[in-house]
Amino acid sequence: MLEPLRQGLPPTDPSGVAGSASCALPARYEAVGGARQFTRSTLERWELSDRFDDVALVVSELVTNALRHALPSDPPREFQDPPVRLHLMRWSSRLVCAVRDPSRESPVAGEAADSAESGRGLFLVECVSDSWGWHPSPAPAGELSSAPSKPVYGKVVWALFRLSDCAKNE
Repeated sequence: MLEPLRQGLPPTDPSGVAGSASCALPARYEAVGGARQFTRSTLERWELSDRFDDVALVVSELVTNALRHALPSDPPREFQDPPVRLHLMRWSSRLVCAVRDPSRESPVAGEAADSAESGRGLFLVECVSDSWGWHPSPAPAGELSSAPSKPVYGKVVWALFRLSDCAKNE
């Protein structure tokens, strides 16, 4: 799932992988709160609670975008519930949060009017994380459409947080 993300990043020593966690999210806006709780408990387990505010903001924006823009208002039956998945991965010097959804459409950072109540999510992701991006992703094994020859495809939107800055400030 993350091979395109790994391209362009420094080589990853397998011994440096400190952990990964994943949760499925239902296609309801209440899932954003669940994603934040999952993020909090995962970061606490990894002793990264000090990064919660920034990471939770990004997770909230990515999950909200997946729910708002990537899911059709009347989802086809071939999408197994839940169609959105949050992944958190930690290496010794970086943390990645990634959200997979069933849409292959590119996320687009919009320009919101000053009075608009939404439309700034990817701008916030860009400001708070060290980098972000997306790539098309085939559905994981076992999550195929009802037509066996045609897998459900989607995308993964990710944000990277460098952790080495935390060590320098301690």
